[in-house]
Amino acid sequence: MEEIVIASNNKEKIKEAKEILKNYKVISMEELGIDIDVEEDKETFEGNAIKKAETIAKTLNGKLCIADDSGIEIEYLDGFPGVFTKRWNKGTDRERNIAIIEKMKGVPKDKRKISFITAIALSDGKETICEVGKIDGYVAEDVRGENGFGFDEIFELENGKTLAQISEEEKNKISARKIALESLKKSIALNL
Repeated sequence: MEEIVIASNNKEKIKEAKEILKNYKVISMEELGIDIDVEEDKETFEGNAIKKAETIAKTLNGKLCIADDSGIEIEYLDGFPGVFTKRWNKGTDRERNIAIIEKMKGVPKDKRKISFITAIALSDGKETICEVGKIDGYVAEDVRGENGFGFDEIFELENGKTLAQISEEEKNKISARKIALESLKKSIALNL
């Protein structure tokens, strides 16, 4: 079984990648004893994912590497925070979420549109494939839910629930990461 190194130590990301890429042995950098921090300095999610996948694949002498970059874009705020999703506010996930709610105070629901975008790149250091997944919703007016992480507690779906109010199983069926991984799986079949 061919190995793919995943450029993440996030257990949920690793678990999801293993479930979708069943024909490959997905291993974390931690399992290989590798600690490489690639600076995310590109202007797009795709650019950051590609840079991480290519850098790590080259470091591992051409071993297949999968890397992602993801974040939210809020239409009312001209796509903010975008590629700076994790870096615009040095606080905890909860503190970032509350800061976004404050920025959106008084904005009507039809103007609270938010997109969650995940770009996932696969590289052997020479050739790279990148796919993007996206889901749309609304910025919730308050923090709701106990499940999930990141912006899940303020990402409201059409049904009025936040991603943090639905089960992990339900979330995994609709997540931007799943959409991107499924597209990547099809691309791998076509390109390798």
